[in-house]
Amino acid sequence: MKENRRALGKGLEELFSSESVDITSFEQNIIDSTPKNEIMEIPISEIRSNPYQPRIHFDDDALQELADSIKEIGVLEPIIVKKSIKGYELVAGERRTKASVLAGRQTIPAIIKDFTDQEMMEIAILENIQREDLSPIEEAQAYKNYMERMDITQEELANRFKKSRSYITNLLGLLKLPAEIQKEVTNKNISMSHARVLSKLDNKDQIIELANRIKKEGLSVRDIENISQDTTIKKKNPITHSVDKTRYRIYENLMREKIGNKVSIKSNKITIPFDSDKDLDRIMEILDIEVGE
Repeated sequence: MKENRRALGKGLEELFSSESVDITSFEQNIIDSTPKNEIMEIPISEIRSNPYQPRIHFDDDALQELADSIKEIGVLEPIIVKKSIKGYELVAGERRTKASVLAGRQTIPAIIKDFTDQEMMEIAILENIQREDLSPIEEAQAYKNYMERMDITQEELANRFKKSRSYITNLLGLLKLPAEIQKEVTNKNISMSHARVLSKLDNKDQIIELANRIKKEGLSVRDIENISQDTTIKKKNPITHSVDKTRYRIYENLMREKIGNKVSIKSNKITIPFDSDKDLDRIMEILDIEVGE
């Protein structure tokens, strides 16, 4: 595999050999290291999206603007594709390809390279999140799929994609929201900040009610935080003893910052959920607990 990567050029080698990755330099390195005579015009009709492409929604206005530019000056940088049994799979350049279709082009300049499924998935995620094209829900689902496929922890994921551990935790929490609320977030009717507060609540009806109030009344994040403190609103990991509520919440937050996982203190019990055996091992290491063989 190492030899294959080296043969594919500096861009690919750097992308997958470092702890952190940058899709812009990766793509540019591949373009710069590819001789002009190896950039081919391929039929757009033979191209299909990267099967690991996490983005579902595209900004129609932005696509049309790019299409108008392509009509006037053409596609400035080639897309990158992988040869498949029937045609090609997109590696990088989804927006350019869609915009070229809108512009009425039949072909598009492309560089053909070979990639593994893992590399295809990483590139698809990176091309979107590092260029801010994904909605929070799409980004969260992409991270979740990547974690499951690669069997890595949230901390490893955060390091890999240059994100903070708390950012990853909050983002993945959005996937616990009801499907209709996730759709509102995707459609930008509810901000990620609002959604993050809603994701801490447990009752679906109450989440939907608050979401409707956000849209109708223009409630701020602070408003939602204050409303969510109401004892009639059931929260994930609620504290039943009002005297200890504030103290327990402080302890929960401190422990969460320490280990990176959400912590619940209730009924004289501390609950620490974990994603996998690997994540459990990480928690044990942070708590400095050694398990004998």
